[in-house]
Amino acid sequence: MTDSTLVLANKNYSSWSLRAWLVCTHAGFKFEEVVIPLRESGTHEAILRYSPSGKLPVLLHGGVTVWDSLAICEYVAEQFPAAGLWPAEAPARAHARAVAAEMHSGFLDLRRNMPMNIRSSLPGLGMTPEVQSDINRITAIWRECRKSSGGDFLFGDFTIADAMFAPVASRLITYGVELDEDAHSYADVLMELPMMRAWVAEAKDEPWIIPDFEF
Repeated sequence: MTDSTLVLANKNYSSWSLRAWLVCTHAGFKFEEVVIPLRESGTHEAILRYSPSGKLPVLLHGGVTVWDSLAICEYVAEQFPAAGLWPAEAPARAHARAVAAEMHSGFLDLRRNMPMNIRSSLPGLGMTPEVQSDINRITAIWRECRKSSGGDFLFGDFTIADAMFAPVASRLITYGVELDEDAHSYADVLMELPMMRAWVAEAKDEPWIIPDFEF
């Protein structure tokens, strides 16, 4: 038994749930998992039993309730400092927080036009000049950070910054976005993580379908 529960939305569609789950899993946080499918008749009431915001994901740890994926990531980083979820050096840590926050609050055109859908293959769909601009900025972040770190991940080892961009890698594959060699390499690194592969497998096995996200 554990005193922690991570409540998630559909694994096929919920990029925010994926981010929190990756960080909790990487840190070795032991938690029970609850998945609440979106857009069903009892969805809102089911979510409100766990989350005061009415949104997912939410982490329940003892008497603590943490909602919003980035807040969950920060909480887990504090609970498990040895997991190295932020870079050890202050300048790199500030940089990692900045790019994670930019992903958390930005790139709305990409989100609207290319929602996460792990099961599907929709090459070319959703591309607009604004989406391409978002992708250009994202891949520039990837290129700059990996060049500075000299490693596979953005800041050497896996951090919260990588978790924030993992759903983007999934989107770029789903929508068949052409990438340069550096961006393609990083997307592959994320998608080949054992924990990412486990999430993808479970997403593909889910029975729920949301027609609005299937185009």
